[in-house]
Amino acid sequence: MQVLSVSFVLFFLFLLSSPRETRADETKSDRVYIVYMGATTSSDGSYRHDHAQIMTSVLKRKQNALVHTYRHGFSGFAAHLTEEEANSIAQKPGVVSVFEDPVLQLHTTRSWDFLHYQTDLETDSNPGSVSDSKSQGQDDIIIGILDTGIWPESESFSDKNMGSVPTRWKGTCMGSDDFDSFKCNRKLIGARYYNVSDAGSAKYHSARDRIGHGTHVASTAAGNSLPDVSYYGLASGTAKGGSPSSRIAMYRVCNFFGCQGSAILAAFDDAIADGVDVLSLSLGSSAFFRPEFSTDPISIGAYHAVANNITVVCSAGNDGPSSQTVVNVAPWILTVAATTIDRDFESDVALGGNKKIKGEGINFANLKKTPSYPLIYGGSAKSNSSKVDDARNCKPDSLEENKIEGRIVLCDNDDGEYSPKEKLDELKRLGGVGLVLNDDETRAVASRYGDFPLTVVSSKDASEILSYINSTKNPVATILATVTVEEYKPAPAVAYFSSRGPSYATKNLLKPDIAAPGVNILAAWIGNDTEEAPKGKDPPLFNLISGTSMACPHVSGIAATVKAQNPSWSPSAIRSAIMTTEVMGGENFMAPSTLAIQKNNVKAPITTQSGAAATAYDYGAGEVSPKGSLQPGLVYETDTGDYLQFLCNYGYDIATIKLISPTLPDGFTCPKTANADLISDMNYPSIAVSKFNGKESKKVSRTVTNIGSDAETQYTVSVSPASGVDVKVIPDTLKFTKNIKKLSYQVIFSSNGSSPVKGAVFGSITWTNGKYKVRSPFVVSSD
Repeated sequence: MQVLSVSFVLFFLFLLSSPRETRADETKSDRVYIVYMGATTSSDGSYRHDHAQIMTSVLKRKQNALVHTYRHGFSGFAAHLTEEEANSIAQKPGVVSVFEDPVLQLHTTRSWDFLHYQTDLETDSNPGSVSDSKSQGQDDIIIGILDTGIWPESESFSDKNMGSVPTRWKGTCMGSDDFDSFKCNRKLIGARYYNVSDAGSAKYHSARDRIGHGTHVASTAAGNSLPDVSYYGLASGTAKGGSPSSRIAMYRVCNFFGCQGSAILAAFDDAIADGVDVLSLSLGSSAFFRPEFSTDPISIGAYHAVANNITVVCSAGNDGPSSQTVVNVAPWILTVAATTIDRDFESDVALGGNKKIKGEGINFANLKKTPSYPLIYGGSAKSNSSKVDDARNCKPDSLEENKIEGRIVLCDNDDGEYSPKEKLDELKRLGGVGLVLNDDETRAVASRYGDFPLTVVSSKDASEILSYINSTKNPVATILATVTVEEYKPAPAVAYFSSRGPSYATKNLLKPDIAAPGVNILAAWIGNDTEEAPKGKDPPLFNLISGTSMACPHVSGIAATVKAQNPSWSPSAIRSAIMTTEVMGGENFMAPSTLAIQKNNVKAPITTQSGAAATAYDYGAGEVSPKGSLQPGLVYETDTGDYLQFLCNYGYDIATIKLISPTLPDGFTCPKTANADLISDMNYPSIAVSKFNGKESKKVSRTVTNIGSDAETQYTVSVSPASGVDVKVIPDTLKFTKNIKKLSYQVIFSSNGSSPVKGAVFGSITWTNGKYKVRSPFVVSSD
């Protein structure tokens, strides 16, 4: 395609933007649309000719219409358009898709110590670790983070003892409203910000974090190792990132209202040009917004980032535990679920009669330690005008003040209408002195309640408290301040909020890919958060928060470490190393004892937080192994051809694919037989097969590359079977030599005649040579 110089195009756009109409003249139906035009054809940031033509036609009609332009890693722009204009542009040659600018959402220490304790490998006496790889180039690795910004003054981002910024870094530290105070350094080497596209919104010209989420994520991925830190005495210990010697580049794409898709694409475009090695995104769509790959800003940006040798790690979403809620499901994305760690925050309820009930929550209550406060059930304190269901849930305006004042109140939390914080505020308004909340899901994750005595108990324990209230003339209680419980068992467990598979896009690709700690993670925080501070305390420098947002940067840090030790590895090799060296067994796991796959810290199969057996739909390949990822033995390489074939099988035509990736492998075309079932054949580290009816077998192929220390080696296979399915691997032995680095095998799934598959069944295939173990989970589903 013809390419125009950047300077000429910018000058031409400036001339065309002379006043023809003002924003006041535009129709109220104007909205921001993203025009995606596939790959760029220039390495110097020049615009494609058709790209420039469409932009100039927009500016002829409308001054200041452009919001963002994309020209480094891919082509396109975001602009204020009417629906009619958007539909017209969508028909023009060179355009892949036009879609309204979506607003995505954030997917809101000891976690690293727990991972290392759980996942020490036996195959190498000196494997290296996440924390000791600086000498092997880790300080040259750059992790780009798309989030809410960063607090640069945090000690987590100090550049003490760091060397010079890598010479290949092409990014910038943008000037800002607080330029005198916001400074980058040799640790935080870049910072950009992108304002919302709504012309009526106030602009915030800084990469400084005002929310806390981005600071927390950045320090989890690559924060310095800092001893003796805590959240006001809780969770005390060492806080460190997964790759503490790596550099950080922050791209602020989110604000209090969400994360604009057009800004996310602009950040991807800049990050590709800046020279990052890993991109970490703890954000995405909700489970109810299911975009196509060509209209999903994260999918689009990630594809072109991976094409530029950047590993992209994304959170799986927080819409669990319902099935088919996982997001960020493109095969070029490493998708991360969330698990618990072996730490709990206990705030107990002491009842009269020396009875103590375990509760969960972070509060700095100062009640008496002996049960001396009257205790009442919300349903017994209803006002005359309210319903019992409203009162037992302690909804605002449903309780009688004179029945609440001076009392601790037991409230249910099954209304789904008001948050625990709103119920807390209501009880404080009425003079209540404490709140015991009945909620099995909230019980699993400790939330922060400040000075007010609030704790969460299970429904079983709530029934016991209610029984005590109903059987006692003058029931009394107290709520004890939170204490940290270490070595909590069982752990890990899949967090209740972690989004689950299967993928909404296709059941022939397993998502999520991997799981990592995401519950009550201690990491750096913004330094001016007075709302978070308990009364009389300074703002916290570290905070405890939960979400797949917190799981994602754990894996980003590991990806950076793998990249540091293996600079030539592709993003798919890094993903394979992380996925196939997982350590958790789960569903139907009956591996021979020679494989000795670790489980949770009571040596039982990993479960969900409800206690049910977890499956690959919950945690993908399992709990991530920081050390194991550095020595995978074999890797599954997924190249450009695989991704393009995926798009063919998913339903994209060759004309569209040529725009997305204009440099096709020799002879590549979409075969006439392309269909969704063939997605199973993509060379991915996991296997997913759908529409298995047992009447005919299903066959998939995989190719592995030997990257282990032994060029001459032999791997043998073992299979963890799935109920109702016979699994045969051909060949069952792979012999690698100095000249043969890649070998293929076929997996045949057929009915074993015992019982038909209903729903989904799970198992795994493991290759081992006595030194390395390479495990791939599989799922076979009937629908």
